[in-house]
Amino acid sequence: MILEVSGLSFAYKSRGILRDVRFHVANGEILAILGPNGVGKTTLLKCINAMLRPFTGSVLVNSENVFSLSTMEIAHRIGYVAQRAETSRLIAFDAILMGRRPHLSWKASDKDLAIVNAAIKLLDLGHLAMRYIDQVSGGELQKVALARALVQEPKVLLLDEPTSNLDLKNQVEILKIIRRVVKEHEVSAVMTMHDLNKALRYADKYLFLKEGVIFEAGEVIGVTAETIQAVYGLPVEIHYYKGNPVVLPVEKD
Repeated sequence: MILEVSGLSFAYKSRGILRDVRFHVANGEILAILGPNGVGKTTLLKCINAMLRPFTGSVLVNSENVFSLSTMEIAHRIGYVAQRAETSRLIAFDAILMGRRPHLSWKASDKDLAIVNAAIKLLDLGHLAMRYIDQVSGGELQKVALARALVQEPKVLLLDEPTSNLDLKNQVEILKIIRRVVKEHEVSAVMTMHDLNKALRYADKYLFLKEGVIFEAGEVIGVTAETIQAVYGLPVEIHYYKGNPVVLPVEKD
């Protein structure tokens, strides 16, 4: 077991957002956090990463309590990719190299540079490596942010809408890369998604949030049309293509 979330609750002032959220993600697994807008998906990721402090609950990575660790120690263990990456006057190579900061002494070693170059190659960013990130597209910036998280060599990857701003081809490529990294390096990944079909294709497990609580969680293969309708208020059918569930809205005549 790598990631274990237990009894996590969070509120903004007096408004409750999350209540008693608990789940675990093992080595080599991807968990998709699903649910309508405003249900607390991004808030949950920020609580796991200690960017926000829940008022109850714990987050363990390899049995270590995240809330007892320093920011740098957390960065050793958790890589976080926000939905909207921030721009700055850095070239892409240097922006990705910043992900090695938890591992650096006083300068980047040959190993650090090799890890950065490997991530650039993996995400096909070679043509952008020497360009300023405030001059690239939103989709390209998202890939730079993912590369920066990967070079941290984390045990857990948190990905908030990792395919936002990407065209269809790049969406598929990014999700395949995430799945490959998770499986080959035996890390855990938690990603929020709006696209149910892509989530159910590339994740191993799902967790539906509704009104701040877990409505249902389980293996992707077990998801039902009734659950999706209850969460989103939309009638759907589930069909299977090559063993993958495909969700189709039902349009009433």
